[in-house]
Amino acid sequence: MISIVGIVLIFVCVFGVYILHGGDLGIVLGALPAEMATIGGAAVGAFIIANDMSVVKQTARDLGKVFKGPKWKHEDYRDLLCLLFELIRMARQNPVALEEHIEAPEESSIFSRYPKILTDKEAIALICDTLRSASMNYDDPHQVEEVLEKRMDANLEHALHSSHALQAVADGLPALGIVAAVLGVVKTMGSIDQPPEILGKMIGGALVGTFLGIFLAYGIVGPMGAKVKHIIEEDSHFYHLIREVLVANLYNHATNICIEVGRQNAPGHNRPSFAELEEALKAVKQDAA
Repeated sequence: MISIVGIVLIFVCVFGVYILHGGDLGIVLGALPAEMATIGGAAVGAFIIANDMSVVKQTARDLGKVFKGPKWKHEDYRDLLCLLFELIRMARQNPVALEEHIEAPEESSIFSRYPKILTDKEAIALICDTLRSASMNYDDPHQVEEVLEKRMDANLEHALHSSHALQAVADGLPALGIVAAVLGVVKTMGSIDQPPEILGKMIGGALVGTFLGIFLAYGIVGPMGAKVKHIIEEDSHFYHLIREVLVANLYNHATNICIEVGRQNAPGHNRPSFAELEEALKAVKQDAA
């Protein structure tokens, strides 16, 4: 919602002030279709040239995050800690019973209680792979932590491709605006024998290209790229929490200590309070009883 407010504010301030100062919006609107087709088409073409199809699709999906915000909310961090609590407790009480849950999480009675987390393939893979490694005595905490860190760094780098692609488009839009403006000037010079009032409108239309390139770069595309990056980085904390809890488990800390380590590593605005988490864990214990 806040992103929509920002976009509306940009248009009101830019075009509203222009109109209030006596600007003729008709010139802008008249030149807009041709200039937009030139600049927008060239930007999309350059974007396709610079990226493979997977990045193109990823960017189209990630644009929705600008308006939806981060995927993981306060209650999701609480649910994740409850899920990890159940799994760690079972791993210590009955390692054999744990295998059926981590080998087929989609059929697990534990995972099924947390449907949103279950739909995230990376979160499930991270949990199951780490617990599976522990069951295979691959339990050097330092080594596991290093492996998980490299895995998450690679995932984050891949997830940020769409943000980098949008920023590259934003960087190129002002230059494409100049290209469109130059073409407009060329067209005007070909009509130099026309009256001044006609030439003035033609020059004004040409300058719309420069304006549009800069406006789209710094008012729309650039901020969207920055917002996508911010959201992806914020969502990555969810996976870092998984790492912290499971590595603490490998150090053989008490189950409650492992969960508290995870709680403390959750982002402040999404961190469940100690009392809230205690209540949630009590409910988990009652359900398991």
